[in-house]
Amino acid sequence: MASTVKLLFCFLLTISFLSLFPLSSSAKQHPLDPLTPAEFNLVKIIVKRAYRLVPHNITFQYVGLDEPEKQAVFLWQSNPARIPHRRARVFTRLNKQTHDIIVDISTRSVFSDKIYQGNGFPLLTIEEQEAATELVLGYGPFKASMKKRGLNISDVVCSTSTVGWFGEKKSKRVLKIPCFYTEGTVNMYLRPIEGITIVVDLDEIKISEYHDREIAPIPKPEPTEYRLSHMKPPFGPRMNNAATVTANGPGFTLDGHTIKWANWNLHVGFDARIGSVISMASIYDLEKHKYRQVMYRGYISELFIPYMDPSEGWYYITYFDNGEFGFGLTAVPLEPLNDCPANAVFMDGYYAGQDGSPVKSPNAICIFERHSGDIMWRHTEAEMPGHVREVRPEVSLVVRMVATVGNYDYILDWEFKPSGSIKMGMEKLLLESGKIPESRAHQGVADRTYIGTCNVGLTGVLEVKPVTYTNVDQIKEDAHGTLVAENTIGVFHDHFLNYYLDLDIDGDANSFVKTNLVTKRNTEAKTPRKSYWTVERETAKTEFDARIVLDSKPVELALVNPNKKTKLGNHVGYRLVPGFAASPLLTADDYPQIRAAFTNYNVWVTPYNKSEKWAAGDHVDQSRGDDDLLTWTNRNRAIENKDIVLWYTMGFHHVTCQEDFPVMPTVSGGFELRPTNFFEYNPVLKVIPPKHVTWPNCTAKP
Repeated sequence: MASTVKLLFCFLLTISFLSLFPLSSSAKQHPLDPLTPAEFNLVKIIVKRAYRLVPHNITFQYVGLDEPEKQAVFLWQSNPARIPHRRARVFTRLNKQTHDIIVDISTRSVFSDKIYQGNGFPLLTIEEQEAATELVLGYGPFKASMKKRGLNISDVVCSTSTVGWFGEKKSKRVLKIPCFYTEGTVNMYLRPIEGITIVVDLDEIKISEYHDREIAPIPKPEPTEYRLSHMKPPFGPRMNNAATVTANGPGFTLDGHTIKWANWNLHVGFDARIGSVISMASIYDLEKHKYRQVMYRGYISELFIPYMDPSEGWYYITYFDNGEFGFGLTAVPLEPLNDCPANAVFMDGYYAGQDGSPVKSPNAICIFERHSGDIMWRHTEAEMPGHVREVRPEVSLVVRMVATVGNYDYILDWEFKPSGSIKMGMEKLLLESGKIPESRAHQGVADRTYIGTCNVGLTGVLEVKPVTYTNVDQIKEDAHGTLVAENTIGVFHDHFLNYYLDLDIDGDANSFVKTNLVTKRNTEAKTPRKSYWTVERETAKTEFDARIVLDSKPVELALVNPNKKTKLGNHVGYRLVPGFAASPLLTADDYPQIRAAFTNYNVWVTPYNKSEKWAAGDHVDQSRGDDDLLTWTNRNRAIENKDIVLWYTMGFHHVTCQEDFPVMPTVSGGFELRPTNFFEYNPVLKVIPPKHVTWPNCTAKP
């Protein structure tokens, strides 16, 4: 009886405590807004309350918005009084088990709680990675190994590496710990300490395996410097100063997470796993006098980076950056005037720490209007008297985030154009930018202002292997990379990005159409032409029809609304303009490729399913490829005239070279979503160009 009274008292006390966490006004909150700090705190309390009698510590591996059903969001859009329930999806670890929990924030209760029975483990937390590295640095045998190599332990820095899956029937939740020597440099990744295998058991919080196999050379620190303040003459060319101010403010309005700019209306979110999220992007049609749907939700679903060295110390390095480390968890604060121009507006992000408490990621996203110097459209009537000429300068809206995952910075851009195009881009970058003199900050003038591009670019610091070679003539076997500096092999590797693109072209019932360009013989005897090309269209009926490897065969790919036509009778649509379209070169039976089966095709189309969010599955760490995009599409579901999702995989094969050392120049690519028969005519025909404003002393030397 006493215990019952005690439990009742605890329950009432918890309810009273929950009332201390008021949530933001539902009338102002968008159903797709990311969780607020108050909501993170509330989720933590609700989950811990559910396990208050369990003696083990519970860790929060992932907490994010559990998206409402699409139809509920559409109903809210038409009637804001019909507010969908706010729910959170939570992955926790408790007693060596993974729990998949849905918390109903609206009712302040656990809606569902399932113990995950499949393969793989959830997203790593920053705290457990830090704990693993600290464990190693204090480990006696490791200190002895450093002493044996003549290394100062105070100059040793350790990181974490996932171990992958290589056919094991049973997996433990472990990490391998690579370490680096920082004496004489901050570019730690170019001075690896190899020959030691260190495995940390995350559930037991102990070092479960330690082998000091061999002493490998450590590359010299001298050539690894990249900071301008530490460089010695001779220097490269001085870049001209740049002005990045817009005369009339940022050029867009930001209401909470909703952006209105030019003819676009869209929502920007933030997530611990996938970083920036674009939702409910619609464009105003001047002819129809209304906003029309284009994209319901879009984000980078997964990023796969397998390295091509099968040796003992390298074979397992096959990273899944989103599912293992999290773009949102690794988001870095954007630096005004360097990461983003002077006209940018910044947005904070939040995620749950390992204890469930909200962690602020300041300036995680910036939004700015880009005046790139490109041309929106132009034409000259050279044969007309007076040479009639019309030109419109390109102006676009950019949403940017930067995630630093290990040795690379990923710059993630979404660019929206008044023409209706959406360009998706990412750059991998490691920069050290100059500061703006305070005396000129009000002018928005920078000595070095990084504005970037919307293309996909690869740059940053290589992951390298120390060797005894100082010249390529000494290499007599496959080195699995290029000798980029003395004692330094830049290991070959791939980068594969998968984009989740839930396009709702003028409505959610769409079809996927392949337009093949085919050569025809001219059978008309009236002219001397022997051939021409035309198009043959094919509508994909099922998921198998929409699996496409992009190659040299000319084809256009589009999502169309079969229920909507232009006045001229064409189905309205958006087409995919691909960028780099590399295919995997690993064999189909290789374990990393089994786990990254989403790279098997560049294009996939699935019927919308709320649970199918991440191309490599929910729990990617040591996953086995049994719950991913390939598995889902093997059901070969119908996709014609359905609510469908486009998954696009772009890739790079990185053959390293000396110019990649010590920091790589950017290699760019990208892709675009472009309207095709969506409008009745050119949607930027009547656009009013911006007025040109001259800013005094913008190009003057300091």
